[in-house]
Amino acid sequence: MKNLAKISFLIISLLCIFSCKTQHFSAPEYGKTENGMPIQIKKVHNFRTPGNIRNSEGRTLKEGIFYRSAHLHHLKKRSFRELENLGIKEVIDLRNSKEIADKPDRLPDDIIYKKYSAFEDKGDQLSQAKKLVLRGKVNGSDADKRMIDFYREYVTENPETIRKIITEILESDQPVLYHCTAGKDRTGITTALILTILKFDKETIYNDYLLSNNYREKLVHKRLRLANNLHFLYPKMDVKVLEKLSWVETAYLDAAFNEISKKYGSIDTYIQQVLGISENKREEYIKKFTN
Repeated sequence: MKNLAKISFLIISLLCIFSCKTQHFSAPEYGKTENGMPIQIKKVHNFRTPGNIRNSEGRTLKEGIFYRSAHLHHLKKRSFRELENLGIKEVIDLRNSKEIADKPDRLPDDIIYKKYSAFEDKGDQLSQAKKLVLRGKVNGSDADKRMIDFYREYVTENPETIRKIITEILESDQPVLYHCTAGKDRTGITTALILTILKFDKETIYNDYLLSNNYREKLVHKRLRLANNLHFLYPKMDVKVLEKLSWVETAYLDAAFNEISKKYGSIDTYIQQVLGISENKREEYIKKFTN
């Protein structure tokens, strides 16, 4: 089950579009309030900093403390100055080693670069996933189930790595940018955990999570249209697979939080026992990241 979940999730790393049978696409869920600051940098998608939101104590999250995005493989040298202007001194790559080898980040020399992968592509699962999809062996329902399995396992299977990621971001004294491939799943989970630690409510956390659909909308629709136009190349592929793996859904993040509650009893216990954050330390972080 764990390998199947990982195989399906790795499909989202395929930035090239394969084709499929022509059909209509479902409307995704969108964030209702576009809080924070979207950042336009050429060739980098879903780049933003959460902000302008209030937690349960009435404190407002500071903007420009931590940033999130998709991969930086296509970042242009002329855009390096924009990272500098944002004050970003450290980049944390959440992708696995194969993803990084295939599309390494392009960064200024003075940026501190760290990588923390909560899972690896053992046995070249990405190539296996491509074949399964092209042969029509994975349908939309399969993709949906496996995405849910991935979210469940990501927060609990390798807790030490999750702890390192969260600690690295929260302990930094300078702005940090963290990202995965699309900046929506691993990055989305990480942001949801950070906002939970900082005591933001569920509605606020889920709104920020769903904003990935807002900011990736044009990109995803472009890819889906291309897939439809090229359906004759791979007629067995189910377009619903690509659709499911292109958007984020409330049910996915639900799966992560529900698994935490199931395994640890509550999110607060997870924060203390797994992430190693005491209540006093949590209050320190709240004061650090909010006004």
